[in-house]
Amino acid sequence: MDNINNNKQQPQQKKQKWFFSLVFSLLLSTILIIISVSMSSTSTKFYNRAYVQTPRPRFVEQQLQVVSTSSEKIPRLAYLISGSTGDGESLKRTLKALYHPRNQYAVHLDLEAPVEERLELARGPTMVTNTLHAAAILFKEGGDWDWFINLSASDYPLVTQDDLLHVLSTIPRNLNFIEHTSDIGWKEYQRAKPVIIDPGLYTVQKSDVFWVPEKRNVPTAYKLFTGSAWMMLSRPFIEFCLWGWDNLPRIVLMYYANFLSSPEGYFHTVICNAEEFRNTTVNHDLHFISWDNPPKQHPHFLNVDDYQRMVDSNAPFARKFGRNEPVLDKIDSELLGRIADGFVPGGWFNNKRNSNLTAPNHAVANTSELKPGAGAERIKRLITGLISAEDFHAKHCI
Repeated sequence: MDNINNNKQQPQQKKQKWFFSLVFSLLLSTILIIISVSMSSTSTKFYNRAYVQTPRPRFVEQQLQVVSTSSEKIPRLAYLISGSTGDGESLKRTLKALYHPRNQYAVHLDLEAPVEERLELARGPTMVTNTLHAAAILFKEGGDWDWFINLSASDYPLVTQDDLLHVLSTIPRNLNFIEHTSDIGWKEYQRAKPVIIDPGLYTVQKSDVFWVPEKRNVPTAYKLFTGSAWMMLSRPFIEFCLWGWDNLPRIVLMYYANFLSSPEGYFHTVICNAEEFRNTTVNHDLHFISWDNPPKQHPHFLNVDDYQRMVDSNAPFARKFGRNEPVLDKIDSELLGRIADGFVPGGWFNNKRNSNLTAPNHAVANTSELKPGAGAERIKRLITGLISAEDFHAKHCI
C-alpha cells in the first residue's frame, strides 16, 4: 500500500517542482527585462546628451596633429652622422666641420667599430630604423629643431653652418629636400618584388642578406617611390613618421623591412603618399655626388680633380670621400676657413678665442649671430633656383 501511495506522490512532486521552476524563471526573466529596459532608457538619454555635446566620436589620433614649425628667426638643425669600423676619426672631423651650438647631433658607430672609437662618440641606432630611432632621440633629448639631416662619415660640408643657417632662415620650414621619383624602373623586379632577410637586424656582425625564393606583388594601397638616401626633412614630417597617426608610416615600414637599400625608398614613399606632405617636397638631396657612367651601386670617391665641380654645384654637402683624402684639406682652407683639428669659425665664436679648441662651448659668444660668406650665396642660388622654377609644383611626387 505504501508503495502505491509513494508512486502517486512522485508525479505530483515532479509537477510541483516543474511549476515552481517555471514561475521562478518567469519572475527572473521579468526582473531582467525590467532592468534592461530601465538601463536602456538611461543609456539612451545619456547617449542623446553626449551626442548633442560632441556630435563626432573623439579618438586619440585626432589629438595628434602636425606640429607647427619654429617661430625663431634662425632655424636649428638636427644631424645624424653614421659610420662603421675605422670611421672614428672621419666622424670627428665631420662633426667639427659641422658644429654650431644651435644644432643637435646624433652620431652612430655600428657594433663592428672598435670599443675605443665608440667610446669617443655618442652612439645612436642603423639603416631606416637607425634613422627613425636617432630622430626619436633627437626629439626627446635635442629640444626644438627645424630640419633633420642624415649624413655618413664619408660626407663633408662645402659651406659653413653660418652660411647654411642664414639661407634656411629665409625659406618655409615645412619644405622637405628629398630627391625622389615614382619611376622605379629595374628596382621593381630587383628590389620591390624580391623578399630578403637582413641578418643585421638580429646579429652583431655584418653578413650578406638572405634571399627568399618566393616573390611578392607590388603594393596597390600606396605607390612606391625611390631616390637618394640622403635628405633634409622637416620636423613636422619626421614627427609624422614617428607617430604615424594614420598608419601609413608603419605600413610602409613593414614593407621596407624586407627591401634591399630601404633608405632609398622608405621616406620617399611615405611623403609622396601622405596628402598633408606630398606638396612640401623639393626634388634635390643637397649633395654633390659623382656617379660612374654607367652608374654603379656606389658613387666614385671624390678627389682634388672634382673640387671645382663641387663648388660649382652650389650644394652644401658632398660625398663620397675617402679617409684623409687631401681634397678635404683644400675644402677646409678655401671654403670653411677651418684649421687642422679645429672648428669652423662663425658668428657664435668669441673673437678673443681661436677656432682650434677642444671645448668650443667655452668660446660661445652669441649663437644668433651669423657671419655668412661666399657659401651662403652658392646655397641661395641653388635653393632659389629649385623653389622658384616654373615646374616646381609640378615636380612634387611624380
